[in-house]
Amino acid sequence: MEYIQKFLTYFLSFQPFVLLPVIIFVMALVFRMKIATALRSALTLGIGFIGIFMTFDFFVKIIKPVIEAFILRTGMNMPVLDTGWPPLARIAWTYELAPLLLVIFIVINIIMLLSRLTKTVNIDIWNYWHVIFLAVLIQFMTDSVWIAVVISSLSFILTLKLAEWSAPMVNKISGMEGICIPHLSAVIHFPIALVSDYIIGKIPFLRSVKADPEHIRKNLGLAGEPMIIGFITGLLLGIAGGYEIRELMTLAVSFSAVVFILPKMGEILGSALIPVSEGMKTFINKNFPHIGTSYIGLDVAVLFGIPAVLVTALFLMPASIILAVILPKINFIPIGDLTNLLVPSAIIVTAARGNIIRSFLIGVPVVIGNLYYASYYAPVLTEMSVKYNNKIEGYDGLFTSFLDGGNIYRAWIANASTGDIISLAAIPFVVLLLIITWKLKGRKEYRGD
Repeated sequence: MEYIQKFLTYFLSFQPFVLLPVIIFVMALVFRMKIATALRSALTLGIGFIGIFMTFDFFVKIIKPVIEAFILRTGMNMPVLDTGWPPLARIAWTYELAPLLLVIFIVINIIMLLSRLTKTVNIDIWNYWHVIFLAVLIQFMTDSVWIAVVISSLSFILTLKLAEWSAPMVNKISGMEGICIPHLSAVIHFPIALVSDYIIGKIPFLRSVKADPEHIRKNLGLAGEPMIIGFITGLLLGIAGGYEIRELMTLAVSFSAVVFILPKMGEILGSALIPVSEGMKTFINKNFPHIGTSYIGLDVAVLFGIPAVLVTALFLMPASIILAVILPKINFIPIGDLTNLLVPSAIIVTAARGNIIRSFLIGVPVVIGNLYYASYYAPVLTEMSVKYNNKIEGYDGLFTSFLDGGNIYRAWIANASTGDIISLAAIPFVVLLLIITWKLKGRKEYRGD
């Protein structure tokens, strides 16, 4: 187990833009694609991800100072630090059962695929940590390895199914055929978003509002362009942060650039995946005809370039800070994980079919749930970091993670595993939500036709 852990640590130390192309290249060879085509697709995929990560890192670099300036200006002070997701990922990959769970999850995926219980081929190995962290959390809270393994395995199965159910809509909104998003922290919002979108569609004054980028651009002209929306959002945030004119204009143009560049990176990813997706379909149809349609599971970052995702996340960022200030019993300011609002936004926007207004309305309750769960779990996460020798250098106070520490599904099911009455009572409602989602995803408007 020790050697497996060392190999796993080394293997996962590669950057995602190296790891995923290697996996894609190997898969392409298994699918008997030409080496030249496989290599071209793999490298193009890596280049696309580098473009996304570079743009995203630039986005983080420009937005954090303005948020910090806003907080300083308003005199807000909270006792808990939002560190974002990295400490949780480190805990997951240093967990003693991480190698075993990784093997279990891969075997589960293969068995489900061969028995036609899923259409998802989850190659996004790095993001298995989201489910592994759930196992760590449950074992820490219940002191039971078996409960941790069983519940995390069931959660992995649920992730595969939700990725499959949402795949047609993901393909349509992204323009990338044959992909899905088996990313627990993202796809777990699909049932909430799909059912909420259906309900909003029944409200007379909201159901007829067309707020996807195409309609906004058509009705508002230049003012409806995503880059202009990004520019205006940057201006407003800069003003809130007290920026002077030079800094203000730099921020606004930078926001505009991010909103413009990310979709271009998405196009590069799409061009890389088309040959591999076609190769996989041909291989499966020839060798495993009973499996039928299948989808390659990729990181949620492939959806970050969708203009509606970017705009929704930009609107939710200041809303999250305002909610953290005005809601009672919230003990942190969401800084570390703020830019990762792109993760839930990606799936929410997918379910809302690109409608920015609907996506924002759905996103606000999700943000509120994350704020409360992240506040509640701060002591637990801090204790776990001590147990797994992952203390934050230079900081010895309480910390949390706005989105991954406050993930609604992970927090709810971890509480339920301890016998929490309220969480257990919610099980029938969650089951009902999944049943409704299963029925809705078959409707014409949600099929992605």
